[in-house]
Formats: sequence, structure tokens, C-alpha cells
Amino acid sequence: MKINSTNSLLRIFLSSTDQVKQDLLSESIVLSARKEGLAGATVFKGIMGFGASSVLHSYKFWEITDKVPAVIEIIDEEKKIREFYETIRLQLESMRYGCLVTIESIEVLMFKSGRKKD
Repeated sequence: MKINSTNSLLRIFLSSTDQVKQDLLSESIVLSARKEGLAGATVFKGIMGFGASSVLHSYKFWEITDKVPAVIEIIDEEKKIREFYETIRLQLESMRYGCLVTIESIEVLMFKSGRKKD
């Protein structure tokens, strides 16, 4: 990712329990983003929320499963983000329940790698 270039934020709203085969969808997407060499990805779990179905999901300590809202944020150059979205689009469209995907332009002020240089 380049500083002062056109960068984008891909944001995917879904449920923390959504799965693809036997894996969590959020984990699958983040691992795919890493494999594709994107600059970064983070998954946030929410406390409460609802989507198009208007069904309210919230965290309750007595529930066995944490079916709460989750948001995946992935940042990189716009071209890479749009190409990555196309690789996961069919997977998202085939989900049993809904999701929301947004993209927005962002200004990256700093991108510093913590990796040691050889």
C-alpha cells in the first residue's frame, strides 16, 4: 500500500457465526486477504445490532453461541480492494443469511510495517 495514493476501505457486515463449509466466514475472508497480500484486515465483534431482517442480535453471557454482529475491515489500494472483492463476491452472495458490503476512499497517513528488514 502506498501513502498518498488512492486507497480504499472494504467493510463487510455479517454475523459472527456465519460459516463457509466448516470455517467461520470472517476467518476465511481474513486469511484470503492475507494470502492475496493485502495491507491489512481486522474483524470487530459487536455487542448489538440488526440488519435487513430487523432481527436484533445481542451479546448475552448465558447464551452458548455468540451470534453477534461482526464487521471485517480491509484496507489497501483501491484496485487491489476491488479485485479482492470480486474473489469473495460469490461466496458472500451464496450466504444463507444477509450481509452488507461497502467501500470507501480513505487517506492513509501512516503505514509502518513492524517486520524486520533483512
